[in-house]
Amino acid sequence: MQKIKLIEIAHGRSGDKGDAANVGIIAYNDEGYKVISKYLTAERVKKHFEGICLGKVERFELPNLRAINFLLHNSLGGGGTVSLKHDAQGKTLAAALLRMEIEME
Repeated sequence: MQKIKLIEIAHGRSGDKGDAANVGIIAYNDEGYKVISKYLTAERVKKHFEGICLGKVERFELPNLRAINFLLHNSLGGGGTVSLKHDAQGKTLAAALLRMEIEME
């Protein structure tokens, strides 16, 4: 098994969609996209954000952009205008996800 940090093969963007956080991970190249499409699952993202993401995680593939988008439901304490969280708009969640270590075969 080989371990790499996601930030070594991708960059990301995140923000809010009401009470759901929107996290996009974009691979730098085709090889990186193969890795994230195989190993970056909704289940792993949910586990990574345990305690932050209280709802389900949805995963959407965008192969033409070499990207995967995740919606983390019930993650922002009600959303930007009503939340008491420090990051009520989820702007730091992409940076947090990029620190995830991925175990590869």
